[in-house]
Amino acid sequence: MVVQGILWILYGLLLQPEPGTATLPLRMDSVIQALAELEQKAPATEAGHTASAWLLSALDSCAHNPLHHFLLEGQSLKTTKLDPPSLSPELQGLIVEVARHGVGDGKECGVVLASDGSTVAVEPLLAGLEAGLQGNRVVNLPLDSTATPPDAGVNFPDIGATVPDVRATSPGLRDTSSDITCADVGAVSPNVRATDLDVQVTSPDVQASSADTQAKFPTTVDSLLVVTLARDLGLNFLQGPQTWSHSLGTEGCWDQLSFPRTFTLLDPEASTLTTAFLNGALDGALLGDYLSRSPEPRPPLSRLLSQYYGAGVAGDPGFRSNFRRQNGAALTPTPILTQQVWGALILLQRLEPAHPQLQGMSQEQLAQVATHATKEFTEAFLGCPAIHPRCRWGAAPYQGRPTPLQLPLGFLYVHHTYVPAPPCTDFERCAADMRSMQRFHQHTRGWDDIGYSFVVGSDGYVYEGRGWHWVGAHTLGHNFRGFGVALIGNYTAELPAEAALRAVRDELPRCAVRAGLLRPGYALLGHRQLVRTDCPGDALFNLLRTWPHFDKNVKPRTARRASRRSRRASR
Repeated sequence: MVVQGILWILYGLLLQPEPGTATLPLRMDSVIQALAELEQKAPATEAGHTASAWLLSALDSCAHNPLHHFLLEGQSLKTTKLDPPSLSPELQGLIVEVARHGVGDGKECGVVLASDGSTVAVEPLLAGLEAGLQGNRVVNLPLDSTATPPDAGVNFPDIGATVPDVRATSPGLRDTSSDITCADVGAVSPNVRATDLDVQVTSPDVQASSADTQAKFPTTVDSLLVVTLARDLGLNFLQGPQTWSHSLGTEGCWDQLSFPRTFTLLDPEASTLTTAFLNGALDGALLGDYLSRSPEPRPPLSRLLSQYYGAGVAGDPGFRSNFRRQNGAALTPTPILTQQVWGALILLQRLEPAHPQLQGMSQEQLAQVATHATKEFTEAFLGCPAIHPRCRWGAAPYQGRPTPLQLPLGFLYVHHTYVPAPPCTDFERCAADMRSMQRFHQHTRGWDDIGYSFVVGSDGYVYEGRGWHWVGAHTLGHNFRGFGVALIGNYTAELPAEAALRAVRDELPRCAVRAGLLRPGYALLGHRQLVRTDCPGDALFNLLRTWPHFDKNVKPRTARRASRRSRRASR
């Protein structure tokens, strides 16, 4: 219970700004530091205090989020107020800044830079931690979703006070200005009573199997998946096809990596389902699931987050933020997530009868929205590699004028970098390798930019080089015809990490084909099949021969002897 109390105190501090506080870089390490400070003072708190008790004292002027309140806060509401231990002014100022996620004027707020180079929205992360600490509950849905909701102002049974919610408003209704505050948000429907909705909270073992949920009306929702991901997916895709091109996974750039303060989106028309939000939602769902399955005493949150955004939770290098998409796909199979999105929309219809996007929507229409939202999320986000944009690794400007590619292309050319020879296994090293290669290509080779279209590290990430739209300098005589993808390392005698291989073999081409950038019948070739070179190394090339789309009809060309320096890259 002490761990849970720490999170509730943090929620309260999120919404009590202290004027005149100094600014800190918007980094996940700072959020972890704030949690660690609170945990050091935890013995002075009463373990029985809960989230909603503190939110009651901190949020009585804010608008409600009925779904979050209904699924999480209302179930454990206490009337006793909790006085939080004080954070340092700097940390309290930072926590206030990241309290709420929002998008407006081309900027994204409520996000922080993690040590793996990813940007993470804090709000859905904390929602997942809260749900996980309360248990991975399954909530039975009302069968009659069109019944008239209860009158305003009623409370949960055995609860002495009503509690507003942390979130300001639904994603589809959020204020588009850069300043997102409680005052900017119109009130939504009040708290409702579980008995009036005919909704029951039960244990997870009553949840229907994925086979049963695929075609049936949802009868349950998982509170963890709803508050982190399903609700926001459903509401964003309710807005109609005109917004779908901007719905998923917009990336952005920090003003500076050494002291990040402002995050500017690469698509100024982006929806709130940015890469940072989806990262935070997945992290919240994964860590919440872990907490819900962990026996008491649960690990301190500061330690859990340090491990997750570091070397891996409990020493497992596969359970860390670098691999959130792969782990998220395992946690949210398509049939299950579709049911969760549909169920979230059903609950919202009951809790917010005046919601303009849900009024008059039939169950068939809600099911179609849920199916489409899940399909897009699964295929366009979970199924695609996480790509760090150029600004993230500190790319120098392009020298000259780039030449556009005539898309879609028909070839994917695979390289190894040779130098740098050691595979990079963390963001700091991979980003440094990218800058080193770009300097070599620009200053020594005299090229306009780094030659490759994309570069793949052994840290779980792909790094944008010239990208999808500009002619590269990777495969002499063939740069206009295909994308050049390099794996960092020397793969003459050994193979890259499986995550790197998966990105090149499956994820990157699959997403390029889906986006119309690469032809479905594309051919995959090793660099040595077109240019006299040892690239991409004997071990890697022998593996390429076994891959789908490998063109065995193009015979390798005999490499001429070359100096180590000249083999770093060839055009």
